[in-house]
Amino acid sequence: METTTIKRFLLIGLALTFLSFELPSGWFKSGSDPNSYDMRVEKGAGYDGKNAATIQSIIPNISGFGTLMQTFAADKYLGKRIRLSGYVKTKDVAGKACFWLRVEKANSQQILSFDNMNNRPIIGTNDWKKYEIVVDVPATASKISYGALVRGTGKIWFDNLSFEIVDSSVETTGKKIEKLEKIIEPTNLNFDE
Repeated sequence: METTTIKRFLLIGLALTFLSFELPSGWFKSGSDPNSYDMRVEKGAGYDGKNAATIQSIIPNISGFGTLMQTFAADKYLGKRIRLSGYVKTKDVAGKACFWLRVEKANSQQILSFDNMNNRPIIGTNDWKKYEIVVDVPATASKISYGALVRGTGKIWFDNLSFEIVDSSVETTGKKIEKLEKIIEPTNLNFDE
């Protein structure tokens, strides 16, 4: 009886040695339902055999999403086209998994460029694959936010992320948010226009 208990504690201790229960340094949790997900570093699970960040649903039914993200100053990339690339592996993703990237205007929360891979979601169980997001960073930008997310249930591992400036021959993957013209009064209320 005591031997079995000791073995269990040793196995649990060994398992805890290989797992990390903390968020990766410099990253934070967000999303519409971040507490429905476990987010951490998984040691030895990376694309390169080292570490990977993970997001995993912890309840069976989730209508929202959880993201592990960073935000940084856009200064270095103003007026440039940038590419975020990284490797993703998924297990049992029922909603979607993806990288996302958002560029925001200075002194506001106006979005200037955005891509959440909505037109190319990662679903189901997939081995490691490289994914890319390419957006323009207008001269009026102040910050860039990016990360990985899971909507609904499932698990994502992501690793080896990088940012680089690319030239205009590389097509953008996201959409540039067009400035809406100022509307002075309600318009097209019967939808005939």
